[in-house]
Amino acid sequence: MPDAEDVRRVALSLPDTTEKTAWNMPTFRVAGKMFATVPDDETSIAVRCPKEEREELVLAEPEKFWVATHEAQFAWVRVRLAALEDEGELRDILADSWRQAAPGRLLETYPELGLPTAL
Repeated sequence: MPDAEDVRRVALSLPDTTEKTAWNMPTFRVAGKMFATVPDDETSIAVRCPKEEREELVLAEPEKFWVATHEAQFAWVRVRLAALEDEGELRDILADSWRQAAPGRLLETYPELGLPTAL
């Protein structure tokens, strides 16, 4: 099961990513734009997810994904780390969130990371 240190390592391996503490928790940003957070209890992460895709995702895998009440109006979803299959799944989720926040110049520079898609 991936943990908060795995999240940090994988997130920081993505191009132009920095870590910044905000709201007393680590946040990860690409070109200054936030794409992931690790809440206080370190059992989950919050990542970008288009609102129109979020409900379907939560309904399909409620043991893995949910929407925190205070994030409901934003395009974010929570992911339970214990429910992830492996570090590869963590990497896919973080890379997808990264793509949603990354500027076009980075998407062009790193085509292997692909275009934004649903989680």
